[in-house]
Amino acid sequence: MSELRQDTEVSSTLESQLIAEAWATLCSDPLGMQPPQPVRLDLTGTSGQLRSQFSVEQTAVACVGAALLAGAALHQQRGGAGERVSLDRGHVAAAVRSERYFRRGEQPTGSGFASLSRFWRVADGWVRTHANYPWHRAALVQTLGTSEEVQSVASALAELRALDIEESVFAAGGIAAAVRSLEVWKAHPQGQALATEPLIGHELVGDAPPRRRPAGGLPASGIRVLDLTRVIAGPVCTRFLAALGAEVLRLDPPGHPDMRIGAVGDTLLGKRSALVDLGSADGQSTLDSLLEHADVVVCGYRPRALDRFGLSADALTEGHPGVVVVYLDAWGHSGPWSGRRGFDSVVQAPTGIAEGESLTGTEPGALPCQLLDHGTGYLAAAAILDGLRRQSAQGGTHLRRLSLARTAMWLTSTGAAAPSPDAPDEPESTPWLTELHSVEGPTTAVAPPGLIDDRPLRWPIPLTGYGKDQPIWSSTP
Repeated sequence: MSELRQDTEVSSTLESQLIAEAWATLCSDPLGMQPPQPVRLDLTGTSGQLRSQFSVEQTAVACVGAALLAGAALHQQRGGAGERVSLDRGHVAAAVRSERYFRRGEQPTGSGFASLSRFWRVADGWVRTHANYPWHRAALVQTLGTSEEVQSVASALAELRALDIEESVFAAGGIAAAVRSLEVWKAHPQGQALATEPLIGHELVGDAPPRRRPAGGLPASGIRVLDLTRVIAGPVCTRFLAALGAEVLRLDPPGHPDMRIGAVGDTLLGKRSALVDLGSADGQSTLDSLLEHADVVVCGYRPRALDRFGLSADALTEGHPGVVVVYLDAWGHSGPWSGRRGFDSVVQAPTGIAEGESLTGTEPGALPCQLLDHGTGYLAAAAILDGLRRQSAQGGTHLRRLSLARTAMWLTSTGAAAPSPDAPDEPESTPWLTELHSVEGPTTAVAPPGLIDDRPLRWPIPLTGYGKDQPIWSSTP
């Protein structure tokens, strides 16, 4: 087990416990592979910067800490030092709210939530919807038979039952979830399915030979990552890999863009961005060419949504043996909801978090950051780094699975947070901001959290415009 050192005793027991839990599930190996050499993790900074009824700050520290430890272990294996990592609690608090601090010039660029993405009072409780994307907004209003006016939607929902809304909106291709207590969620078939899934799933398939890329100055130098993710969790994972030296290429469908074409964004840090229609012959040919030289594939869509493009576990194992694959989804990889769409804000509703964060005892609340997204993203980065370490030692194709709802289950299992009456409403971010060049001019972003052997991590390349890069690897295979 890695050694944990701290300069403060605040929350030390719980932080140590959560880091140990994340590390244990990351390194568990039924095949008996030796765990990595111990790495020292130094925690600095003061606690209490994320006010919550749950142990949000400690869980965030554990997620980022696990990714740093996995990076250091890979660095050691590849001939680097990687003997010590450092992490400041204040930096973590800023990093898990990074979208709030991203600026183009002096202007914030975070889009926030659309007017129809919110909690609604309904006939027998509360429902949370997500309607930031036009196609999800259309599904919601078409289901209700209303206009997009807030009052029109509110009036229609007020007459309906929460579970009926949940089912009908999902059936129409939209996103809605009823607010439930933690006890009700645990008894729900999806909650029961999640209880059987590990926080970080791991499957070793086949006998592909080990891949040994030339090492560099950072843990993931020379590693190529194909990023098929969007929103927050997947992009957080892949941008952290970029900060650790990986070449990351993000692909998005031109018909369903994640943001304005050419825009810069917090989720594009450290990577290049291209638009590819995987449903076309040219797009499939491009994907096959990229997969041929990829070391890592990250899929952040709902389960089986990308299977038709040759991105199922079986297809990747057979066609590209030796790759490390991570599948991220909202609700888990088994159970009746496994194929549903979802986002952090919606997953908080049925899993007991929204009820637990209520300030009034009646109206639901929300976490102080989108921890399910950010935390799962850092855990996914840890899983990839650990998968690369394992693959280069024992070969095979390594499949890792994580979900926002499973991270939510981990968060709610840690119990209530210690009271922090002096916690600020907004964590101090200034020490952690960095100025970057971008295609749209000067930008400001939160620097990647952590140090490896006293070396701070940095975003490696100028910030690109969304969809403006060529879908090719920049380095020679």
